[in-house]
Amino acid sequence: MRQGLAEPSPQSTALPVEIGFLAHHGHAPETLRQAAILARFAGISADEFLLKHNLVGEDDFYRALAAELRLPFLSAPPLSQAALYPDSILAGIAPLAGLQAGFVTAPRGAALARLLGTRLRSRTLAITSPSRLREAVFRRQGPWIADRAASDLARWAPELATDLGYGQITVLFVVLTVTAFGIGHAPGPTLAIIGAALGPLFLGMIVLRLAASVLKNSLEPNDEAPRTEDAALPVYTIIAALYREKRVAATLIQALSRLDYPAAKLDIKLVLESDDRETLDALRAVDLPGNMEIVVAPKGEPRTKPRALNVALPLARGRFTVIYDAEDVPDPGQLRLAVARFARLPPQVACLQARLTIDNTDDSWLTRLFTIEYAALFDVFNPGLAEIGSPIPLGGTSNHFRTSVLKAVHGWDAWNVTEDADLGLRLARLGYEVRDLPSSTLEEAPVTLGSWMRQRTRWMKGFVQTATTHSRRPWVLLRQLGVWRCYGALVLTWGIVLSALFYPLFSVLFLAEWFSGTTRLYASRWDTVAWFYSLTLFLSGTAAIMIPALVALHSRRLWRLWPWLPLLPFYYGLVSIAAWRGLWELATATFRWNKTSHGHARTSRAGLVLRSTRREWSARDH
Repeated sequence: MRQGLAEPSPQSTALPVEIGFLAHHGHAPETLRQAAILARFAGISADEFLLKHNLVGEDDFYRALAAELRLPFLSAPPLSQAALYPDSILAGIAPLAGLQAGFVTAPRGAALARLLGTRLRSRTLAITSPSRLREAVFRRQGPWIADRAASDLARWAPELATDLGYGQITVLFVVLTVTAFGIGHAPGPTLAIIGAALGPLFLGMIVLRLAASVLKNSLEPNDEAPRTEDAALPVYTIIAALYREKRVAATLIQALSRLDYPAAKLDIKLVLESDDRETLDALRAVDLPGNMEIVVAPKGEPRTKPRALNVALPLARGRFTVIYDAEDVPDPGQLRLAVARFARLPPQVACLQARLTIDNTDDSWLTRLFTIEYAALFDVFNPGLAEIGSPIPLGGTSNHFRTSVLKAVHGWDAWNVTEDADLGLRLARLGYEVRDLPSSTLEEAPVTLGSWMRQRTRWMKGFVQTATTHSRRPWVLLRQLGVWRCYGALVLTWGIVLSALFYPLFSVLFLAEWFSGTTRLYASRWDTVAWFYSLTLFLSGTAAIMIPALVALHSRRLWRLWPWLPLLPFYYGLVSIAAWRGLWELATATFRWNKTSHGHARTSRAGLVLRSTRREWSARDH
């Protein structure tokens, strides 16, 4: 025994070395022993179990470690420029500033046991906590971290990154101007040309939606595997980007705490912007579980959700990573189901998309229609696309990834305001697949038309960014995806954009001609062909809107929403307005992120789910 170190008490001799020293510093040996037993059942180190279950505070733990080793504890370690991101954080050690300053360490697990085993005492070594080490690295390397989060994809694969120059925007608007001029001065020929040119995309969208409707996609897993023992489960990373979300911050914490997954194997990162003091204060007012950490993204551009996610991704420790939004309430068993699905799927399946469903359905006519739209999209259309092997534009949340693949493709495009759709297509181009995960996540829909329009304008602007990015080199896209999947990718990008822009116009003109009685069905052979072509598009397009919605509402047992189905064409008329607004915003504010405010829901389709915390924060606001 080294001179000056206390002899271990008999009660602590049976404790793992990584926590046994705490018995010398005021912590009850029996509590430590119980934690050690539970840690073995969970398949993790005892120190991780203690810290993630908040049985010992992080600062208390590492101050006790410093005292045990007779090393200094640094609350704000001054790091050298040689400190690396994310390496220093993941390794738990970084160089201090100064030629002979040494290193600061925040050891975990095996590294902690080795340090205690060697009882190293050196003037060149200091102790800090993992959170303080991470904050120190961010202080030292903030500008470089911000640059990496914004530009890593563009440096690695510029052909896959968003790069909308003024030239491309100019060409787009010239085409639209010529089209508008043609419609104004020669509407018949112009619309005929547009219809003929866009017909393959429209028909492709119609065929995909109808085909998806006939495929059976249960809301519950049909092949549920036996429950996996906690010790066999991998570490799972959860990343949630929050910005001005004080109203739902406590709700998110409660929702994540309900997950049926060992708390010590959850690596939860809440990413905030540096100027978002209100959300930071809201989180600090809550007793955060030990498996959650607040990551403050360094200042930088663009101010988008994907940039914030890119800041946290290199720090992910889990084998799998899932993205949640601030207002999400995922099904408690979702992570276990994802682990079981990944275990049975081939390695090229990089992502599982869970089902998103609206919770505040009864707030307004808009939330009812939003519920129908989401049900058709996530319960029918996307699962159908996965079944036939099509590329899938991901939803913005509840995407479960193999972390190694997500890091290998350099995360999200920080400059794309629908980073989810872009990532889904990029994964397909790089040879990966996306599959469906039959597990629901409750979401809050915008209640007011203004909030809905701002959100949808951003989505449509992002789809134009995505469509332009992935069709810059169509021959490369064709080589990577093959003929039919390439066609599907075009349908799911340009098809969505152009149908939103023009399909309502064609529908109105068709109905006007029909009810005016001016149609001359047999005026000429070409008139007859054009008439039946228009009729086919109109009727099949209407069916492609209604049938997936009917199937989805039946699956969700939301039959009470059937009376709202006739309003769907008018709802998609609003989508068309948002698409035109998105084009304008593309030219005037290309990378602006229209923030959607949450925490305003008045109803809950799932019952009183986590509503008490929302009421509490609403009361604080007043």
